[in-house]
Amino acid sequence: MAVNSVLFVCVSNAGRSQMAAGFLTQLSGGSIAVESAGTEPADALNPAVIAAMLEEGIDLRDEEPKAVSPDLLWQVDKVITLGVDLRPLSGGVRFDDWDLPESGGLQLAELRPIRDAIKGRVLTLLAEFNAPAAA
Repeated sequence: MAVNSVLFVCVSNAGRSQMAAGFLTQLSGGSIAVESAGTEPADALNPAVIAAMLEEGIDLRDEEPKAVSPDLLWQVDKVITLGVDLRPLSGGVRFDDWDLPESGGLQLAELRPIRDAIKGRVLTLLAEFNAPAAA
């Protein structure tokens, strides 16, 4: 399956979707265009999310939560939701949902298992796309 672009969407765009986007960007070696957005964007990323991703060598310090729009949904090849219902916005766009715990307000130790689960799902996603994971 040839996929050139992926959008990850959660509620606040301050945790799970940002982690997923960071992993896919890194692990695809930049071969896939990656976006993340939220239905109700927060003011800033959860600092513990930034710390958890820095442990993986991924720097999210310059990322800012942004809102999802119907236009953005139609501009990408694949949409993956993380605990948010996009049906009111989607207008027929097909999306997959990754059922993962909410990351808002969690501390670093509590975030690590969610981060690791997201990394595993991104690796599976790359395999589904027949795209090798970057070293």
